[in-house]
Amino acid sequence: MALNINEIVEDFRRLNWQDPGTWPLIPKVAVLLAILIAVPVAGYFLDWQGQLEQIDAGRGEEQKLKDSYVAKKRQAVNLDLHKQQLREIDTQFGALLRQLPNKSQMDALLVDINQAGLGRGLQFDLFKPAASEVQKEFYAELPIEVKVLGNYHDMGAFAADVGALPRIVTLNDVRINAQKDGSLVMEATARTFRYLDEEEIAAQRRAQQAARKGQRR
Repeated sequence: MALNINEIVEDFRRLNWQDPGTWPLIPKVAVLLAILIAVPVAGYFLDWQGQLEQIDAGRGEEQKLKDSYVAKKRQAVNLDLHKQQLREIDTQFGALLRQLPNKSQMDALLVDINQAGLGRGLQFDLFKPAASEVQKEFYAELPIEVKVLGNYHDMGAFAADVGALPRIVTLNDVRINAQKDGSLVMEATARTFRYLDEEEIAAQRRAQQAARKGQRR
């Protein structure tokens, strides 16, 4: 059945808005469809849109809480392992710290280094500790310029003896050159380390705080 557009338009013109019961079929259907479409659209923009946005935000927050829960659960599961690792680190750190002499033991350590060379038959041409230490966070390092004369075997034995000392000593920037008489001369920088006492650490922190205050001004 073909639709007569002019007739439909005319039906809409003749509509009695006070008495919808007298309307023709097509206007009734059209108005009903318009109402069915308008109500959900109006509801979405006036109310449902905000609720849907709240639902989406709640889902995002729920996912964040789930991720946080999983992360904390993993930490709780590995807590005993972390504690054990921390104890092992403390033990290793304590062992290393015991290898560092205090201020009163530094002179004895310098004597030990000197005796290690003399005990191997080396001749010291230079044994010069630096005029001042280089302070780090919890320890200080003292460079010592060393120059010894002897043969290659004795120099190797001296380096091994220094490495075997109960205190930490390292040989750095080692240079070995031959002399005209066939003997060797070894130049190096020996570095010894000691831990800072509580007063020195406190003084270091005060100096750092003063420096930071000076930078803020």
